[in-house]
Amino acid sequence: MSLGLTEIALILIVVLVLFGGKRIPELAKALGKAQYEYKKAKEMLQNEAKELKDSVEKAAEEEEKKSGKE
Repeated sequence: MSLGLTEIALILIVVLVLFGGKRIPELAKALGKAQYEYKKAKEMLQNEAKELKDSVEKAAEEEEKKSGKE
C-alpha cells in the first residue's frame, strides 16, 4: 500500500491550509530536530544494551571458569 500523487497532493494542501505558509519551515525544522534526537537516543540505547550484554557474557564466562576449577 503506497501513496499516489493525488494522496500526497491532498496531504500537502491540508498541511498548507492548517499551518499556513509561514509556519511550515518552523514545523519542518522541529520535525528534523525530533528525528535527530530520536536517532541519538536510539543509538545510546543500542550501545547500552550491547555493553550490558557483553558484561553479562563476561560474568557468565568467569562463573563457568570458576565452577570448572572447583
